Amino acid sequence: MSATANRKDHPLSMRMPDSDIALIDRAAGLRGRSRTDFVRDAAVRAAEEVLMESGLIRMSQEGFAEFMAVLSAPATAVAPMVEILRRPVPWEQGKG
Repeated sequence: MSATANRKDHPLSMRMPDSDIALIDRAAGLRGRSRTDFVRDAAVRAAEEVLMESGLIRMSQEGFAEFMAVLSAPATAVAPMVEILRRPVPWEQGKG
């Protein structure tokens, strides 16, 4: 039995400019990965993100009513976040 008969992988061919290949090769090298591994992982991550963004969320009518009530309630301040947002930003310190 030949190796190709059992193979479950599917080839993917792309035409890309030299500048894109150089960028991918540089990034893959920094990660210690092959070009194929780097591109495959990046494509799979991007596909997972798209699928997660478009996922359907199901809930009961009661759950939805509770969800909407929480969203409609007045916001409450979170003290640590308020403190952080009141700090002067580094690029504006000393101006004035």
